[in-house]
Amino acid sequence: MSRVVSSVAALRSALGGDAPGLVPTMGALHTGHASLIQRAAAEHARTVVSIFVNPTQFSDPVDFSRYPRGLDRDLEIAAAAGADLIFAPTEDEVYATGFSTSVEVATLTERWEGAFRPGHFRGVATVVTILLSAVQPAASYFGEKDYQQLVVIRRLHRDLRLPGKVVGCATVRDADGLALSSRNARLTAEQRQHAGVLPRALFRIASLVESGEVEVGSLLTAGQAELDQAPDLSVDYLAIVDPETLESIPRVESRARVLAAVRLGAVRLIDNVEVLAPGAAGTGRAG
Repeated sequence: MSRVVSSVAALRSALGGDAPGLVPTMGALHTGHASLIQRAAAEHARTVVSIFVNPTQFSDPVDFSRYPRGLDRDLEIAAAAGADLIFAPTEDEVYATGFSTSVEVATLTERWEGAFRPGHFRGVATVVTILLSAVQPAASYFGEKDYQQLVVIRRLHRDLRLPGKVVGCATVRDADGLALSSRNARLTAEQRQHAGVLPRALFRIASLVESGEVEVGSLLTAGQAELDQAPDLSVDYLAIVDPETLESIPRVESRARVLAAVRLGAVRLIDNVEVLAPGAAGTGRAG
């Protein structure tokens, strides 16, 4: 079993000056998290997994209270995937009494998830800054399922010159294509069946682009038609954007990202895929 520490002082003592690979998580670990840990462990002599359900990135207190927690199971998954050290701080350890500082990345956070979850990215940017400052990693690993978050973290990391490098890792999907997420466990059996339309819509768009359709209006119409097959699904957004600026584009000229967020009952799901115009070079980081 991996060693568990709950304070920054104990963390630094355990690391002894080493610069590890870091996988920041909010717990509720699944195969997607395990893939991040496995990659970090393969690339570094030591791997730290942080487990902290960050209250400042939840705009809805009910959503925060419902977030699944299970440290014992998380420890088993992390250890099996190759984690050497678990940093599981208390809220007081992360946000000291009287904490009144926040970190905000402008522009990139104003649309998509930022529009639907006010303050979310401020909370993400603040806690990531705290974690990277505490761990001083050689590299930090984040999944591409939360693509906007990854773009925001990369900008944060660059602008504040935070330690190490940021590594984006491909989305891990279930057999029907649904991106693995801790929120999937909250879907009813019927909702879980309907959730498969989300990846189908994204991959339908990617297939059309590959076949030569580059007009975004037509692509979004095709994607929406897939989503409409689930009558109890509502769409927060379906967009095709520049992969760096996250701004909507009228045509897919080279590389782009399809972003989507949908709701099935009380459960909100997000996903994305990379799309490439014919002849364009990809990043190797699809989905």
